[in-house]
Amino acid sequence: MIALTLAEIATAVDGELIPGAQATDVADQGDLVVEGSVETDSRLVGPGSVFFALPGEVTDGRRFVPAATEAGAALIVTPERVDTTAPQIVVTDGYAALAALAHEVVTRVRMATADRVDADGRPAPLRVVGITGSNGKTSTKNMLRTILEQHGATIAPQGSFNNHVGAPISMLRITADTRYLVVEMGASGIGHIAKLVSIAEPDVGVVLKVGLAHAGEFGGIEATQRAKSEMVADLPASATALLNVDDDRVASMRDLTAATVVGFGTSADADYRITGIETDRNGTRFTLTAPPVRQEGDPSADGQPGGTDHVDVQLAILGEHHAMNASAALTVAHLWGVPLADGAAALASMTRAERWRMELLPGGPDGVTVINDAYNASPDSTAAALRTLAQIVRPGERTVAVLGEMAELGEFSTEEHDRIGRLVVRLGIGQLVVVGRGAMPIHQAATLEGSWDGESVFIEDVDDAVHALQEMLRPGDVVLIKSSKSAELRFLGDRLGGVTE
Repeated sequence: MIALTLAEIATAVDGELIPGAQATDVADQGDLVVEGSVETDSRLVGPGSVFFALPGEVTDGRRFVPAATEAGAALIVTPERVDTTAPQIVVTDGYAALAALAHEVVTRVRMATADRVDADGRPAPLRVVGITGSNGKTSTKNMLRTILEQHGATIAPQGSFNNHVGAPISMLRITADTRYLVVEMGASGIGHIAKLVSIAEPDVGVVLKVGLAHAGEFGGIEATQRAKSEMVADLPASATALLNVDDDRVASMRDLTAATVVGFGTSADADYRITGIETDRNGTRFTLTAPPVRQEGDPSADGQPGGTDHVDVQLAILGEHHAMNASAALTVAHLWGVPLADGAAALASMTRAERWRMELLPGGPDGVTVINDAYNASPDSTAAALRTLAQIVRPGERTVAVLGEMAELGEFSTEEHDRIGRLVVRLGIGQLVVVGRGAMPIHQAATLEGSWDGESVFIEDVDDAVHALQEMLRPGDVVLIKSSKSAELRFLGDRLGGVTE
């Protein structure tokens, strides 16, 4: 975090500063400067950290104040006064205080860097991008970070830090040297993304897709669309709304924003158009063509950064759906003056989009290829993974789909699992293994679908599924593991693929 005094933090979070054991009075304590990390997990606290003792569903952060203090916390932020020798700020709402501090830090860094220029004399203020969508947020965030960090100090969340706690924590990692801030914005209800947008105030807001992920929490696809549209609804006219025009629900958001709208996708009316998508065991290839317009900070004569308006992209990442994620990342970077060729070169260096996301594992049984994609699962992402499995199989090989529950679908659960089972049959997957009671409709639908050369088996327990697969698999099999995180099939995939980390 940037350097702030305790008094400045107390003002930002609208809290009461209570001196620590070594302080003589509040005034002296208020002048103390803090610039350590901001943490909500006491295990991550180090000397100089700010610890937010937040209430949780399972436990209460106040229980861990002694551990945070012993670890060297310089400040405790708490919704109720606690017994500690460290200074503390008592706030009405710990989550609101975290958001307020993140907004203060982002605002200060924006102001401090407003007149900054790069080595070539081009404007280089802090730039902020927010990314949302039912699928692809984390992969797109990782791709964009990989591109941008070649051109300046970049902060982006690790893993899927995209909620009301994780996103502000990521924002608080920025310093005066930060050039780019990439914020992944997830939601489980109306208003969640709007809150994150109000904190970060993105220069570019990206919407990837509207699908049935978390539909049970949102209450249906229309509510999901409303929630995702919050990314662009409050953007100012000076910002850019980057929309996937292949998705009609996303494309319609152009009518909800005052920002400049830029579209990407395979559609003929996309500003940044994707063509020639191919995918195989070696990865995904496509061409991205940009519009012939001058981009921010662009010094080139023809109006295109680096003098090019299209690029052939080679990803080592499996799945044609990643062409959309990569194109979104390339487009954001291009809008900020990064040549398409530079962005494509950076993406070519990525060996995976993220742990447990279409991850080709190296240590599977002899002659068996294992693809572990079992961190998240929605109807859209599961269908995309199955299509990729069918596309990359070679003559003489057998496709094996190991599928678990797609969580948080609510009333749509049975119907959507049933739909996946029928898709397995239509794609001609050779062997289906359904794991867990929640995924049972996949097995039932595949079994009842009719003419099919494949076979489906249902196994309730993950450990039993591992043993069954070890007996079932044979050289030449290509195995896809796909489920939501809660089904824990990612660990099954690791065991099959010989991963021990």
